[in-house]
Amino acid sequence: MGKQWSLSSGMNTLFLFFLLSSELVLTSIPKVGKVSPVIEGSQMNWIDRNGIFLVSNKGEFGFGFVTSPNDTTLFLLAIVHMDSTKVVWVANRALPVSNSDKFVFDEKGNVFLQKGASVVWSTRTSGKGVSSMELKDTGNLVLLGSDSRVIWQSFSHPTDTLLPMQDFIEGMKLVSEPGSNNLTYVLQIQSGNVLLSTSLQTPQPYWSMKKDSRRIINKNGDLVASATLNASSWRFYDETKSLLWHFDFAEESSANATWIAVLGSDGLITFSNLQSGGSIVASSIKIPQDSCSTPEPCGPYNICTGDKKCTCPSVLSSSPNCKPGFVSPCNSKGVVELLKGDDGLNYFALELLPPSSKTDLIGCKTSCSANCSCLAMFFHNSSGKCFLLDSIGSFEKSNEDYGFVSYIKVVSSNGNTGDSGSRYMQTIVVVIIVIITLFVISGMLFLAHSCFWKKQDFPESTQENSEDYNFSECLTGMPIRYSYNDLETATRNFSVKLGQGGFGSVYKGVLPDGTQLAVKKLEGIGQGKKEFSVEVSIIGSIHHNHLVRLKGFCAEGSYRLLAYEYMANGSLDKWIFNRHKEGFVLNWDTRYNIALGTAKGLAYLHEHCDSKIIHCDIKPENVLLDDNFLVKVSDFGLAKLMTREQSHVFTTIRGTRGYLAPEWITNCAISEKSDVYSFGIVLLEIIGGRKNYDPSETSEKTHFPSFAFKKMEEGKMREILDSKVDTREIDERVHTAVKVALWCIQEDMSLRPSMTKVVQMLEGLCTVPNPPSCSFLGSSFYSTSLKSMSESCTPSGPSDCNSDANLSTVRLSGPR
Repeated sequence: MGKQWSLSSGMNTLFLFFLLSSELVLTSIPKVGKVSPVIEGSQMNWIDRNGIFLVSNKGEFGFGFVTSPNDTTLFLLAIVHMDSTKVVWVANRALPVSNSDKFVFDEKGNVFLQKGASVVWSTRTSGKGVSSMELKDTGNLVLLGSDSRVIWQSFSHPTDTLLPMQDFIEGMKLVSEPGSNNLTYVLQIQSGNVLLSTSLQTPQPYWSMKKDSRRIINKNGDLVASATLNASSWRFYDETKSLLWHFDFAEESSANATWIAVLGSDGLITFSNLQSGGSIVASSIKIPQDSCSTPEPCGPYNICTGDKKCTCPSVLSSSPNCKPGFVSPCNSKGVVELLKGDDGLNYFALELLPPSSKTDLIGCKTSCSANCSCLAMFFHNSSGKCFLLDSIGSFEKSNEDYGFVSYIKVVSSNGNTGDSGSRYMQTIVVVIIVIITLFVISGMLFLAHSCFWKKQDFPESTQENSEDYNFSECLTGMPIRYSYNDLETATRNFSVKLGQGGFGSVYKGVLPDGTQLAVKKLEGIGQGKKEFSVEVSIIGSIHHNHLVRLKGFCAEGSYRLLAYEYMANGSLDKWIFNRHKEGFVLNWDTRYNIALGTAKGLAYLHEHCDSKIIHCDIKPENVLLDDNFLVKVSDFGLAKLMTREQSHVFTTIRGTRGYLAPEWITNCAISEKSDVYSFGIVLLEIIGGRKNYDPSETSEKTHFPSFAFKKMEEGKMREILDSKVDTREIDERVHTAVKVALWCIQEDMSLRPSMTKVVQMLEGLCTVPNPPSCSFLGSSFYSTSLKSMSESCTPSGPSDCNSDANLSTVRLSGPR
């Protein structure tokens, strides 16, 4: 009996020693400063410590579970200022977890949060040599290697709050919580400026530090590379860390004061001092200072004046809730009118938004009327700048005259919005209409008579001339119409060739006023004419920051030409495939912004046009870059228009080899998901700086999508990224981009995300799960039976997916 007790006692002592020596969390005691793997636990493990399981050395900050503000039964993994209980950083802000879901710091050095069986947040540091996790007294959560180098830190991944001495650099974003209208606001450093913008359909900037009169200039130069909170001042530095500007938001305070900047759900940046006694002292200084200068202080279409006094524009005063009477003018069942807004009206984004065009008032109104996406327009009298808005926040009005004339689209109220004396005006209008009608009828009779006799005299008149006439007549309201001589002169007789497209060549041109153009000269009258018709009717009415703008056209005789805005840096292919003569390599930030901009342009085509538009030929050659490397998608010549009632459409095979989705190859039903596939291939090429299929590579690397998936599973992201890209630490966005690309190229189109979802994933607004392992178009596709693919397509397909023609198509369009 004594021996049994002794043995039992010894085992209990050994088990107790194991518990005390292991970092496996089975108690509620929070750790201080630095911890080592392995740690695992849920909110329930630390419930008596308010969910906090790690505190900084001085106890100023804590890391753990906090209650979600929208649901007290759900929890966020967050860093908290202990005295004030202010949350300063959140890991899973969009995906709160339950009190039983686990936080894990595993033996491989990865830190992650689970929700059931899925991972909702991770540092993605597995296998990178992480030996410890430390919560600094600055509020920075860091993962350290054995040599104390920082492998990951929360300061590099801010949410909506900046802490003292936290470097905010280009590529980072501060994103607010969604507001009452589900809008979010974004702070970022872009092209050397610090900007606030809103996540409307087309992002609209509303504040920049460069234009804020309160900034203090310390040094000549205006290209900001980083920003840091230092005591009661926000400081802005160039690439050499020289102080350019500073922005004081409080009186001189102690160097130990904990001033934070928070981007709120109202679009304002506020500054607060987190004091040791638990109180939070807010500064009276905010950004922007005028609350009417934010996107929606009063709600869409309302006018904000003074101290957030909200009124309705006179043209909408009789409308319920100050609304224009439609969800979208593109789908309105009523008659939509463009009516003059109140005098002195202004809009928050006009100072920072590039104008849609330079024209006169009539031209600006015509552009807005012809573009169904345009909700309102502002015209600046002195400069001729025309702004077309496809999303509307709040209007502004003050005693200062900004020189703008505004017009707003509303559903017609049967003439009840006229000024005084409208009956008299209506009478005059009726008389004018009657007179014009008589002239038109007389003219039509004369033309009919003339055409009859001409037909008798010239019975062999060609169909081509008739087509030219009819086509030209139906292009009213389109972009500027040039004569052939105009464009021939502008291009110096088509002497500077920029490139060769599927239906013709592109030449550089310069108009007499100095405007540069890219002139596409269509060659041939068959499909080229069809392409011309599509491009003029579609591109001419579409305006988006990431879609190339059609400036004008020529339809003279047999000539068909398109005049686009000139993109100084040409197409993407010569930059990522190292064909640029200067040998310049795009850095990762630029590549990521190019991918995101391309995705936004496609999302607009798919979701926000009157009719759904499929591009059908997404490839690097059709992704153009301006002199600031702003991306714009070009060449809608192969686009297939779809009504919103159509989910799929059959059409002749189009596009470019290597970028075609499987449904193209097998003549099966296609949808906008075919563009998603092509985008996924282009995204992989942007990441890797190489073609998706390269027979000169080793057998493992020949088919890049297969190679990328393998390396993603192995955690070797650096081998996927272009070796020419200089990066010391693999950016979290590389992981995001690779996974998004592999989701996009799923063979089953139902698994591919929409382009809107792609944009959200690339912007970090939602978690990107790992893609399925065997459902994208790899090299194995060529050895499989096409019949199996055919059976998964719509049964009413136009042809047998096993035909010899289809086999030929596969050979022509498979990865190269």
